[in-house]
Amino acid sequence: MNETGPYTSDLQIESKFISQDFVPDGNLEKEVWKQAEWIAFDHDMRGEHAFPQATTKVAALWTTTNVYFAFWCRYSTLNTYEGEDAAKERWELWNRDVVEVFLNPQPERVSHYYEFEVAPNNQWIDLEIDKTKTPFNDASWNSNFAHATRVDARHHVWTCEMRIPVASMDVETIRPASEWRLNFFRADGPGDNSQRRSMSWSTIP
Repeated sequence: MNETGPYTSDLQIESKFISQDFVPDGNLEKEVWKQAEWIAFDHDMRGEHAFPQATTKVAALWTTTNVYFAFWCRYSTLNTYEGEDAAKERWELWNRDVVEVFLNPQPERVSHYYEFEVAPNNQWIDLEIDKTKTPFNDASWNSNFAHATRVDARHHVWTCEMRIPVASMDVETIRPASEWRLNFFRADGPGDNSQRRSMSWSTIP
């Protein structure tokens, strides 16, 4: 047992090591992503309904100082905040189309983790989450993560790359065979939460 109980899933993804860091530009045709392990999901958070029209693929890479994530997202229509400065952190970004990484480099602390969100138009927010505090989501925390997106309107696909400095999460360096806890989430489609698709790789009770 941990702070708030055991984890509910044993799903795994292997993050492959790369020797050189790179700047995200949203292009997933890079050679590094061809060697990565890709996983896919299209089901809701409880695993009860599938949305193949919103299939999401994810891969992970790491260097000693950064962890990288790539998202490939099929979509029907895009739902984003328009006319805003994408350089500024956007509170409540999760109320529009978004991909999210929930990342915990200290698995023994079940209630404490970090959240990284990016929208198709490259708007973003990063949060430190501590479920033992009120409020539990601290947007003043800044990871300085880099991110970039591309939208292929012809094929109805948008892509995202994230580069997250591990030092921002109090990790000195990543070591081979390290095990972290994580989940991937995606919000997709117009309307309120009763109409939108809320999907996660690992089901959320």
